Amino acid sequence: MKNPLAISFFLLGTILAPVVAFADSDADRSQPMTFVKDSAITTEIKAKLAADKMSSLVNVQVDTDSAGAVVLSGKTKTQAEADKAYSIARGTEGVKSVTSKIQVGN
Repeated sequence: MKNPLAISFFLLGTILAPVVAFADSDADRSQPMTFVKDSAITTEIKAKLAADKMSSLVNVQVDTDSAGAVVLSGKTKTQAEADKAYSIARGTEGVKSVTSKIQVGN
């Protein structure tokens, strides 16, 4: 053990290698700006849904693809709440289209 620092780095690299390999499996990594843009749109819609303070809107999932197409899914108590989620998503900057797969009712 002439060089404990080198051994420490080797062990640390061995431990972190699976984490790096897993993180690199994201399909959008080839276009990092697209990934950030999609995430920003999704986050903005979720924040607007939360700010609306309708309890069933927290059960709405938001997915955004690289073309700005948003898919809403989940459940709401009423059609008015589903329509509200749709209009919030539609009114968000960067959204090109919205598809609602929201189920209404209990």
